[in-house]
Amino acid sequence: MKKKLMALLCCMAMVVLTLGGCGQKKEEATTQEASTDGGSAKIALITMDSIDQHWITLNEGAQKAAQELGVEVSFMSPNTKDDAQQIECVNNAVAGGYNAILVAANGPDAISSALQEAAAAGVKIVYVDSPANVEAEATFSTDNKAAGKQAGEQMLAAFEAAGVSSGSVGIINVNASTDSCVMREEGFREAFDGSSFELLETQYGEGDAAKSQSIAENYITQGVVGIFGCNEGSTTGAGNAIKASGKSDIVGVGFDKSDTIKGLITDGYLLCTMAQNPDVMGYEGVKAAVAAINGESLGGKVTDTGVSVIDKAALGDDAGSTDDANAEASTGASQAWKIALITMDSIDQHWVTLNEGAQAKAKELGVEVSFMSPNTKDDAQQIECVNNAVAGGYNAIMVAANGPDAISSALQEAIAAGIKVVYVDSPANVEAEATFSTDNKAAGKTAGEEMIKQLEAAGKKDGKIGIINVNASTDSCVMREEGFRSAFEGTGFELLETQYGEGDAAKSQSIAENYITQGVVGIFGCNEGSTTGAGNAIKASGNADIVGVGFDKSDTIKGLIDDGFLYCTMAQNPDVMGEKGVEACVKALEGESLGGKVEDTGVSVITK
Repeated sequence: MKKKLMALLCCMAMVVLTLGGCGQKKEEATTQEASTDGGSAKIALITMDSIDQHWITLNEGAQKAAQELGVEVSFMSPNTKDDAQQIECVNNAVAGGYNAILVAANGPDAISSALQEAAAAGVKIVYVDSPANVEAEATFSTDNKAAGKQAGEQMLAAFEAAGVSSGSVGIINVNASTDSCVMREEGFREAFDGSSFELLETQYGEGDAAKSQSIAENYITQGVVGIFGCNEGSTTGAGNAIKASGKSDIVGVGFDKSDTIKGLITDGYLLCTMAQNPDVMGYEGVKAAVAAINGESLGGKVTDTGVSVIDKAALGDDAGSTDDANAEASTGASQAWKIALITMDSIDQHWVTLNEGAQAKAKELGVEVSFMSPNTKDDAQQIECVNNAVAGGYNAIMVAANGPDAISSALQEAIAAGIKVVYVDSPANVEAEATFSTDNKAAGKTAGEEMIKQLEAAGKKDGKIGIINVNASTDSCVMREEGFRSAFEGTGFELLETQYGEGDAAKSQSIAENYITQGVVGIFGCNEGSTTGAGNAIKASGNADIVGVGFDKSDTIKGLIDDGFLYCTMAQNPDVMGEKGVEACVKALEGESLGGKVEDTGVSVITK
């Protein structure tokens, strides 16, 4: 989403672009700003994960269309391919009042029930890259079987040129259910029909580069002459394994395009990759969603967004033009440093906005920032993100830690590997180059003072107050609660025991509803999800006398404030955190000592 994440994956060269229009009527409809009774349309983009550059590039295309059409697109994706997490993303989109969902399904069946429920609730469904077995407004994807066959043909041509007429070939896929990758493998195998090559049993790496590398290394011990990777992580793992083996005569062919994959091709460890056009999928997907929201019937059309072969020859001009672009864009970076941005999740608008600031600064400085975050606050997933950044050869990590200790070991290992670490929003207990965050305790106290002021204006000097936090370890939110509680010292109000909703709006709403049954006069939410849940619960109760105060700013929260179901929210400046974080990473990578400085990026009170 956004002008955001542009460095990143897969596919960009377009050979075949059969994006036929839906006629002049559609063109007119989709070039107007979409609107609903509630204002600008809200579209959720749910891909298989939020890490692969393919999805980041798809999001870039979606954000471009969103900006042109005046709609909101939220990138709501897991950090890893997981059916349960993807289902949760769909449910969150429905609960969040989104008008449409753009989705790349992990498999044809796993999320079908969730999507059917979404469609039954009036949410428009558009597929990008990989569909499920549920009717949708439209689908924008690659003809994966044809592209897989083309990959096989490229490998066969390379064997012939090298005088290799037989041998075993390994295949690394994501899983056995992701339709797009299954079709790629099917096409690849078809290319070898009638040849003397033996295609080994497929191994599954879940799209993870490290797991895929281990699989590829095992294939190499079996004496394979070629390895095919079905997606970005699989391809990266295959190339890294061939590189580590020193056997550059093994023919590696894959899917998707990233800087890492391009480097492996340039260095001779991969022959080529099939480059899709994820930016086109995202762009056209948003246009289709807006058209559907505005009442246009798209008839479930399926559009092939094309693919091309990227090899060393093709990268010659491409690499040169990229260097020129970086040279023009750079105002301080000596090279296109790779920076991983790992936030607590990839759903809350707070983190999306932080990423926007990071992407803007990255473009200005000529560096690459990859948004690598879980879809939910989970220590194990965040640790995995850090490890993936290390394995992926990133130079720096910008991180908003879930808690002070959980990811400390992973961050220490990253630093030991020479990676620079900068904190944004919430630090861990590991020394970093710099920290850019809100003075959360002071901001929490301000939130408490705002609630007291509003309660007293309503003639209330006592009563129960409910507090919804994320968890008991996320430093930023713990400090907000501490500040909030300090504001009530010496008053007649009773602050109830804190309840934890993990930053999930639906869970937080349930907690708030329980508080309301206890007769609370106020509810405080410590982050975006908590605040949204509190406001929705107050709205559902019909008791607008309850004073809701929260943290973070999103369109949903602003709407709840405008409608009187929340009194105010503490608006941080996540875009500033992102901008300053990238700038600090570059300075540290260029050799400047930042001394572990901590900078307050400010907060303000947003009321009706």
